[in-house]
Amino acid sequence: MFRFSQRNGTVLLALAFFLLFGCVATPEQILTLKPESLEQRQLQTRRFDTRDEIKILAVCASLLQDLGFKIEESESKLGVLVASKMRSAYEGQQVATAVVMGLLGVPLPMHTEQLMKVVVATRPIGEGDKSCAVRVTIHRTVYDEQRRVAKVEELTDPKMYQTFFEKLSQALFLEAHEI
Repeated sequence: MFRFSQRNGTVLLALAFFLLFGCVATPEQILTLKPESLEQRQLQTRRFDTRDEIKILAVCASLLQDLGFKIEESESKLGVLVASKMRSAYEGQQVATAVVMGLLGVPLPMHTEQLMKVVVATRPIGEGDKSCAVRVTIHRTVYDEQRRVAKVEELTDPKMYQTFFEKLSQALFLEAHEI
């Protein structure tokens, strides 16, 4: 039988302090960028030869709406646009795994839908330069059958960003030439 003594209390207190404060990150750790951060930022950012941020945001809004996104927020003075859309999260591999596990008597929760969120931010480049940087980040929140959050992640597929910027470049060209 366990007896509580002063020595046991000291050990428990020390263990509690270790658990509470032993895993806390230092400010240096919090502010340290991951090695892949620069690579991701370069993937998500393109330069366009116009300083008209309002036009870029308007074209981005039209492009995202054409892709099925709903504009949630837009602040042209700050150069920010946020859009989202719900879509299915079913994946063939996950369905097959859930069926096999279900046959074995182990039910697996299924990812049913996901909220895709796109954030566009613009900023002028330099004083004499007549160009603008556009950064796009894409995130998703995946939900299971009970509408619980299963995962939240930033999407990092280079093809996805490349496709977005190609479409944006084409749309800006058409807009500039009033086609």
